[in-house]
Amino acid sequence: MDAGLTAEDGRQLLDLARLAVGHAARREPLPSLPLASISQPLRRDGCAFVTLTQAGQLRGCIGGLEARLPLAEDVWEHAYAAAREDFRFEPVLPDELSSIELEVSVLTEPQPLDYVDGEDLKRLLRPGMDGVILSSGIRRATFLPQVWEKIPEPEEFLDRLAEKAGLSGDTWRHGQASIQVYQVVSFFEGHPPTGG
Repeated sequence: MDAGLTAEDGRQLLDLARLAVGHAARREPLPSLPLASISQPLRRDGCAFVTLTQAGQLRGCIGGLEARLPLAEDVWEHAYAAAREDFRFEPVLPDELSSIELEVSVLTEPQPLDYVDGEDLKRLLRPGMDGVILSSGIRRATFLPQVWEKIPEPEEFLDRLAEKAGLSGDTWRHGQASIQVYQVVSFFEGHPPTGG
């Protein structure tokens, strides 16, 4: 995917995420982001997930699926939230900052994936490339493409995604769920972690 982002843009996003996580860990309010100092590509609307890992284990992951803010601001807010508001984890503490690695995954615009039944859906998905949004009624969940590294089989991937949304694992098998796919450009510190 070509998001028009350079390695330097990625470094700037990671630096912003690192600063925001620091504010969160120290229980400081998140200051406004001075967009004038941000490179032009990062001022365009975009959305991303920010993933925190510690010793190779997920420590927090929060993001958005719709571009509503400039990308830099989106990363700024999601990094802060990933360190404080991921309900699966306690908030990050200051003494953890040096052991946490960050990944920023910038998303393309999600596209609907039309499918007939479960077999058709499994055939259409591209493991390792597609992030997947599964929704039914008011329930919705997503897995980033990186999750395929941990769950490489489409059937288990979709079962677990349905469960994450609070739905029955077989919701997708009978065409009862809406599916959207997207791709990401990821920037990371250290070794690539697995997204949430």
